[in-house]
Amino acid sequence: MSPDAERAAEVREWLMKAALDLRGAQIDLGAEPPLLEDALFHCQQVLEKVLKAFLVWHDRSFRKTHSLEELGRECCEIDSALTDLVDEAVPLTEYAWAFRYPGAPPIPSEREAHAALDLAIRVASAIALRLPAAAVPAGFPSGS
Repeated sequence: MSPDAERAAEVREWLMKAALDLRGAQIDLGAEPPLLEDALFHCQQVLEKVLKAFLVWHDRSFRKTHSLEELGRECCEIDSALTDLVDEAVPLTEYAWAFRYPGAPPIPSEREAHAALDLAIRVASAIALRLPAAAVPAGFPSGS
């Protein structure tokens, strides 16, 4: 397998995991009552994984982190057109842990959760459009 094919396969794995988180967020928001905290966690995970996929494609290493700011900054060094989306996504970093333990902040609103899902889809689409088709799984948000 060529290095590009290997890298595309690794990127596809990241995006498939992101797609599972996207599905999880959608299921959580469709539940009655909606599982808002869990949906927000999954939205953060979508963002984290698509940014990591973009970095993998560009052969950029990254440490184990949930920081969308750190990952996004690296992505913007590659493609500055991502800056506005990354800036919008950075506040969602806290959803990686904010609601996972007792003493969490107040339960978020449905509006907040739906806005996070919309953002996760927009970022996933923007990243997918910047990757070769061979690296993007079928059915992944593509913005087209």
